[in-house]
Amino acid sequence: MSSDTDKAPKEKAPEETAPQEKTRPPVWIGHVALKTPDLDASANFMETVGLRPIFRGDEVVVLELRGGTHLILQPGEAGSAEFDFMVEDLDASHTAMAGSGYTVSEIERGRIHDTFRVTEPGGNVIRVNSTHVPDHDAV
Repeated sequence: MSSDTDKAPKEKAPEETAPQEKTRPPVWIGHVALKTPDLDASANFMETVGLRPIFRGDEVVVLELRGGTHLILQPGEAGSAEFDFMVEDLDASHTAMAGSGYTVSEIERGRIHDTFRVTEPGGNVIRVNSTHVPDHDAV
């Protein structure tokens, strides 16, 4: 004799219900903001590390990151950034930033990301992480 639970559909394992598609997600971060007491120095740093300049005014600078997210720099007090950068080659980025005279921490090797922190000229501390995405054509 079979029960109702025998007739219930079998649940799929999580990996079966969340297929890994090779397409870009339909949603992304549009803008992130960072306050800085030295707008020009912070903007120059961002350009040096690879962000694309979009707009530079007296009270705001807009730079573009990979994927299209805009970083908005505005006058204000520096602190720890509420975002992090992700790079393809963390060791090369660390060497380049240190070689450009920026203050960088030692690289910490982690389980998911390797990481270091850089202090940009405006005084903000930004975490820089290694990527963990194997196929960048999809992102």
